[in-house]
Amino acid sequence: MKHFWFQSTRTTLYLKGVRMIEPINMVGIKLDLDDDIKRYVSKKIGRLDRYLPRHARITAHAEVRLRDAKMNHGNRYECEVVLHLPGESITARDSTLNMFAAIDIVEQKLKNQLKRYKDIRIDRREKAAGLLGRMKQSLGRRPEPADEPIEI
Repeated sequence: MKHFWFQSTRTTLYLKGVRMIEPINMVGIKLDLDDDIKRYVSKKIGRLDRYLPRHARITAHAEVRLRDAKMNHGNRYECEVVLHLPGESITARDSTLNMFAAIDIVEQKLKNQLKRYKDIRIDRREKAAGLLGRMKQSLGRRPEPADEPIEI
């Protein structure tokens, strides 16, 4: 039994408690997109939201371009994904002999880039806390009283 429901303010798909990036705009250039490829892209790219900071999950959306690049030495399939985030767009591209392998490689590249994006955003927030954050930390680390009496 599959559970689907849509959020009214934004089209976000929940599938058995798994939140996914929506919308994902897919375009096939010199390539017909069948249901298997669409489903595979939605599954792989949609699950990248777990690597996003919480504030970016609401507005994130993806553009996927799948291309059949016919070369002299054989067919190659190219996958390019542009992930639009607040204040930045992240792009990953790869081409291989198999379309599904190209999607997997692009997914891995995006995971690495999103981890860096998240680290940068979290570090900036901690720095923004500044003096107040450091004061809270220092209050939490009070020195223990000395057991020996102090001679004056």
